[in-house]
Formats: sequence, structure tokens, C-alpha cells
Amino acid sequence: MTVYDELGVRTLINAKGTATRLSGGIMRREVAAAMVEASQACVDIAELQAAASRFIAAATGAEAGYVASGASACLLIGAAACITGLDPGRMARLPDTTGMKNQCVMVRSQRNFYDHAIRATGLRIVEVGLPDRYAGAGVRDAEAWEIDDAITDATACVFYVADAQARPSLPDVVAVAHARGVPVLVDAAAQLPPQDNLRRFIAEGADLVAFSGGKALGGPQASGVLAGRRDLVMAAALQHLDLDVFWDMWSPPPMLIDKYRLKGAPQHGIGRSCKAGKEEIVGLLSALQLFVAEGDAARHARWLKDCETIAAALDGFLVTITGSNDIAAVPAVEITLDPDRMSPTELCLRLLAGEPAVALDPALRDKGIVTVNPMCLRPGDAEVAGQQIARVLRQF
Repeated sequence: MTVYDELGVRTLINAKGTATRLSGGIMRREVAAAMVEASQACVDIAELQAAASRFIAAATGAEAGYVASGASACLLIGAAACITGLDPGRMARLPDTTGMKNQCVMVRSQRNFYDHAIRATGLRIVEVGLPDRYAGAGVRDAEAWEIDDAITDATACVFYVADAQARPSLPDVVAVAHARGVPVLVDAAAQLPPQDNLRRFIAEGADLVAFSGGKALGGPQASGVLAGRRDLVMAAALQHLDLDVFWDMWSPPPMLIDKYRLKGAPQHGIGRSCKAGKEEIVGLLSALQLFVAEGDAARHARWLKDCETIAAALDGFLVTITGSNDIAAVPAVEITLDPDRMSPTELCLRLLAGEPAVALDPALRDKGIVTVNPMCLRPGDAEVAGQQIARVLRQF
């Protein structure tokens, strides 16, 4: 009997992908083992975060790094760092940004649910650009000069959501922002693979970049990576760590926090609720090491094999494997349904109600397509998922 059996919670085959509402992916046993080992001793969390900083810096090319409870948490503490710098008085007042830089410039077409993390710090998002290419009214989107026009003395940062379709390009955004002395914070939560993206955004000039730890990296679901400038990572750390300590007894690792640059120890900061435990930090670092060691080609081959297994089980139905020739992509199986027989919604619901339950991705349901994503499949899951999908489809 598993822990989930004891709790009365059904397990499912996650063929949708690394969605948080489906509890994310499956950690490798090495990662889980590292977390268990970490749980059996106590350490100074600042010292552990300093070690994480060195590890993340080596993997990303950044000056420093940090671990919080998810990519959204990293965006929150990163945005807070851009507002306060190393001023503990300002840190104590957030989210009240009165008298501080309290605006964040953002391209309108990049707005999404997750920018709530930015607004939670007290920043007001200033939108720029008209996404005509999405509205069907034209071909243009925001341009770098519009970002430049929107920057004022109240601008704390420019927030950029990385994506293959994002416009303007990050180097163009960095150029105008840095010319005005404004840092650029990048949301790259789901931008792995390819593995090169670990370094790409820093190389293109981003001041801070956030990655999810629980997606392709394969780390704990409640973990995220913040990488970037040393001073901004320090400001983020100061608003995240437990600082209930006497000043004369406080000796944080200087490479993470140089206390002598401060006029006093900050109080607990706005990022305190984004805490990462020693287990998550160690698990994330273990997962990052495994991710880098495996490489895009081996990872793609592993995912593609599962896609081919599922496609073979669906012989006779209209299926396509996308991304099969691009090792920088996540391959997937697209099932195109006959609308006279079954809708995508009905297929997904029937599979979720089955035993075992199988979760698919209905994002393309308006096109009559259901997608199978292999990122969270365990050994043997592809065979079972293929059988379950075929069983339901053949009922109609």
C-alpha cells in the first residue's frame, strides 16, 4: 500500500506534462535520495544557499544564484530586489512602495496569470505595445523604442517573459533598459529544454532569470532557480532568508551576503513565504546536475521512445508525433479526433475517470486535437497510457 492509498488519493498517469495542478513530474530516485539524506541533518541555510549559488552560477554563467519555492517565488523575490536594492528600510516596507521605484515595464502580449508574482511586490505593471500579430489586425507587436519610451524615474525593472515567439528580442530589450540603468528580469520558467537556455538569457544580458525546478529539470515541484547579478541575488536572499538573528552573531557567507554593505539587518522580508527547505535546495541541485549530465539528445531520445510506444498503440487512428527531429524540443503525440465520434473534452474526461486514470493535454481541443506529453511518464506508463487511450477511442 502506498502513501496515497493510505490517504485515499488516486494516482494517475500524467501524460499532460509538468502542470502544477497535476503535481508536476516524477523525480529521479537519485534526487529523492538526496532529499532524504538532506533531511537527516541540520545546516545553516545561508551556507547551503551560498553553495547553491556557486553551483547555479557555474551552470548558468551568472554571477550568483539562489533557490526559492518555485519560479513564481523567484520572480517575486527578484522583483523585490529590483525595487529595494540593498536598503533594509525599503525591504521592510514592501509591498508599500511609496517613495520607491514602483513601476515595471512589460510588453502587453507577454502578460499572463503568473505576473501576479510581480504585482504582489507592490509594482505596477506598465504595458507597452499592441499585439496586432495575435489579434489578426496586422503583423506588429511591441518594439524596443516603446519600452524605452515607457521607462521613467519610477521604473524598477523591465519584466520579460521568454518564449520563441516573444517580441522584441531579449538583446534589444536589454539594450534599451541598460541604457537607462534599468535591470531586466526574465521569466524562463518553462524554457528548458534546450539545455543551452540555462546560459542563454544571462549571456544575452538579463540581470535576473527564473527557472522552474519542477519542470524539465526534474527537481522538487516546490523549487525554482534565480540566477543573475550578485547584488540583486543578495537583495533577493535578504528578503527571503530567516533573519531573526542578532547583528553581532550574524555571519552570512560573504559570497552570498556581504553584511557590511548594509546599514543593518533587514527584518523578515516579503519573500519569507517563498521559503525553500534544505531538502528542496539539495534536491534541486541534484536534479540540475543530472539534467546537465544527461544532455538534450539523450533526454529527447528517452521522451521520443515513449511517444513512439503510444503512437504504435493507436494504430488506425490519426496520430502525429511532433518535434521528433528536434532535440531541443519536447516531442509529443497529437491525436486528431473525428468530431462525429468523440470530442477532445469527452476523451480527456473519460480517461481521467478510468482506472488507471490518464491525464492528457486538451490545450488544442478547439482544433479537435488532444496532446500526449511524455515528460512526466514513468517506466511502463507509455504502454498503459496507449492502451487506455486506444480502449476509449475504440468504444466509439
